Amino acid sequence: MPKFLFASIFARTSRAIGLRLLALSLGLLIFVVTGHAEDVLRIPYSSDIGSLDPDNGFEVAGLTTLDSVYEGLVKYEAGSTKIAGLLAKSWEVSGDGLAYTFHLVDGVKFHDGTDLNADAVVTSFKRRRDGGLVQNYTLANMADIAAPDASTVVITLHHTQPSFMDSLASPWGPKVISPGALSDHAKGDLATGWLTDHAVGTGPFKLAEFKRGERYVLERNANYWGAKTFFGKVEFLVIPDIGQQILKLKAGEIDAVPANFPFAQLSSLPADLQITSAPSMTQYEAFIKPGSPLDDAEVRKAVLTAINPNLWASDAFGQYAHVSKSLYPNIMLDPGQPVQFPADIEAAKSAIARHGAVTLSIGLYSANPSYGRIADLMIAGLSLIGVQATSHIMPPGAAYAMKGDPAAPDMLLIIASPDAAHPDNQAKAFFTKDAPLNLYGRALPDADALVAEGASKADIGARNALYEKAGQMYFDAGHFIPLVDVDDVVVHRTGLKDLGLRPVFPRGSIDFSSVRR
Repeated sequence: MPKFLFASIFARTSRAIGLRLLALSLGLLIFVVTGHAEDVLRIPYSSDIGSLDPDNGFEVAGLTTLDSVYEGLVKYEAGSTKIAGLLAKSWEVSGDGLAYTFHLVDGVKFHDGTDLNADAVVTSFKRRRDGGLVQNYTLANMADIAAPDASTVVITLHHTQPSFMDSLASPWGPKVISPGALSDHAKGDLATGWLTDHAVGTGPFKLAEFKRGERYVLERNANYWGAKTFFGKVEFLVIPDIGQQILKLKAGEIDAVPANFPFAQLSSLPADLQITSAPSMTQYEAFIKPGSPLDDAEVRKAVLTAINPNLWASDAFGQYAHVSKSLYPNIMLDPGQPVQFPADIEAAKSAIARHGAVTLSIGLYSANPSYGRIADLMIAGLSLIGVQATSHIMPPGAAYAMKGDPAAPDMLLIIASPDAAHPDNQAKAFFTKDAPLNLYGRALPDADALVAEGASKADIGARNALYEKAGQMYFDAGHFIPLVDVDDVVVHRTGLKDLGLRPVFPRGSIDFSSVRR
């Protein structure tokens, strides 16, 4: 071999080896400096996980964990309300709207190594519907479920329900649990005790560690049927204080603050932090107590003038707030005629002066600082027209005992977000007479009748027109006041991307199967 060729090969080989050693050294340096491997994602939880049983809780704190280890038949696409297949690769709906036939993905295994088949889906769905569990309402309309073969599931409804697919796609929708785990840990309680802190699903991650109140760990499912996750491990630390979360993020001890980062601080982040935001169904509304001063139409018009969200939305949330167009989140329903707030401040002053002294109490559903910021801005606006208003944080759970209580606040500030992207899930959760979150027990039969009619409409245009009309009637009656829709805002280490935020999920619900750096 000529000496010059040998020298060239030797130089290139040495350079390649040197680059590999340099890369390895840098990787070790990153590990030493940051204290974690690059394939570990560290996320704080503001509150503890209640239960990982997907059928027996309305988990919010640990929803991202639950939805990383379990999967349903369908899901919402990232950044959208469009429904896509998950464990079901395709489906058909019968002409009468009563039968839904799902065809399962091939080659899916549970974390315990057993195969997914149609019988497993039947077992899980019947457990949710028939077990007297918290989430049974999502399948209340399921008359029957059958497995004609190993890869086909047929669900038959009692009556047509155009929102059914949304109920399946909901983050709280039915998941498929390993039938072996259910059988092995039944203990006479449908395995609810064991599934509180254990999980056996088909998801991209497995539950590796559960230390209540301290730490939770997910590990990559090496046998996952779908795309391999970027991160091999996700670690969760329970850090209730948002200030502590921010300090740990800036110190490099965690990788993101998923929610509740103060909006006033978003414009002054250090260079190693960045923001990912996306449309959300986080809608702030005001619920009005029967018998409050707002029962007077003239007073209500004056108050609406003073609390008009167009006056304060940007002050409270900067660029991340969008004035609500109706009683439904903007991304769910785009109304033909948005609700209108009066704007004549002088007329509002005159109305209050004619009426005499008006005082209002405003209850804040929780200690979420955004409630306080909104209340302060509304109180300032009310003072300009001569209305004296005060606000206070409601004790935990107190909002659910306000119905018929004369001491309840005149107005309640609350996030009225639905559990699925269909307007029926919004109206029947908050506005109709028997809605579980109609916290003052307001009733407007004519509007409720429109909601009932809308629930049967498969045509989206006809459906939305009915829900919009009903929402306008609730607003005109002074029962519920839409204020602002606020984006999902996650502050994280620079370089994280593809967070997979979904409008229906609670704020900060990162999709750990898609996120990478």
